[in-house]
Amino acid sequence: MVHLGYDLDTHDLVRDALAAGDLRPEQAVAIVRAVKELPQDLDTDLVIRAERHLVDAAAEHDAKTLRILGRRLLEVVAPELADQHEADLLEKEEAKAAQAMRLTMTDDGHGKTHARFTLPTVQAAMLKKMLLAIAAPKHQAATHGAGVERRPGPERMGRAFAELIERISAKDLPKVGGRDATIVIHIDLDVLTGRLEKAGVLDTGERISPSQVRRLACTARILPVVLNGKSEVLDVGRAKRFFTKAQLTALGIRDGGCRTEGCDWPPWLCHGHHWQRWADDGDTDLANGGLLCPRHHARAHDPTDETTREANGKVSFHRRE
Repeated sequence: MVHLGYDLDTHDLVRDALAAGDLRPEQAVAIVRAVKELPQDLDTDLVIRAERHLVDAAAEHDAKTLRILGRRLLEVVAPELADQHEADLLEKEEAKAAQAMRLTMTDDGHGKTHARFTLPTVQAAMLKKMLLAIAAPKHQAATHGAGVERRPGPERMGRAFAELIERISAKDLPKVGGRDATIVIHIDLDVLTGRLEKAGVLDTGERISPSQVRRLACTARILPVVLNGKSEVLDVGRAKRFFTKAQLTALGIRDGGCRTEGCDWPPWLCHGHHWQRWADDGDTDLANGGLLCPRHHARAHDPTDETTREANGKVSFHRRE
């Protein structure tokens, strides 16, 4: 409101209309902002004409609509300049939006995670269209039967968001540490086959119910690491130079993250490291492997650093003398 007070000194039409009760304060703010966004070198008569146009439009439109009309203001007063001005304005907005992107997620400890995000308009439109495709009445009726052909509300959009996440293939995402972004779960064979009810543990640390484990395993949305069941070969000796996905998964479960003392990097962001170098006849197997984060992996290969493996399985680094 203080800013508006200053702006009214240079926007006579808005000031007079506001004083006469023809404008609400939020409408005045929308009009002033739209006029101030016009090109600085625009002819004064055109600026006055633009301001008058929005003041007149305020008789039928609220502040939100006035903001929308303000974006197309040049089309009314100077059509020949409108396209270039809109392009310049959009580029500025998109640059600001790219800098403002944020995502925060907080686990409440009761099976729910609360999130807040800020996205540029185009990515938000893409996300909304994806969610509406899943939450659409026809899709819901086809997958869940009749009786759900209602307009998507917040609950259904939330369910659609969860389904969208499950639908995204890890193969389409960048690999991290030689592995894709598939969730790994540590579970007993008896749980997977339904003979035992016991929680599964994700490689991210969360615990989920046995029924959830079996559902996700059935849809191939997780990679179960099964105890007492058939598994991939984990020791390949000298047959391969790099650790396989199965080996990296096993290292992640065993090490729980970077092996460096005091480092808290999670396993899915770490690299597989040969304790005895491959070039020195070291085998590519679990006994000769361990997880290190990128920074400590670089130190392990730095000739000026010496790596010490501690009795507790951790490693430490110090400069060579």
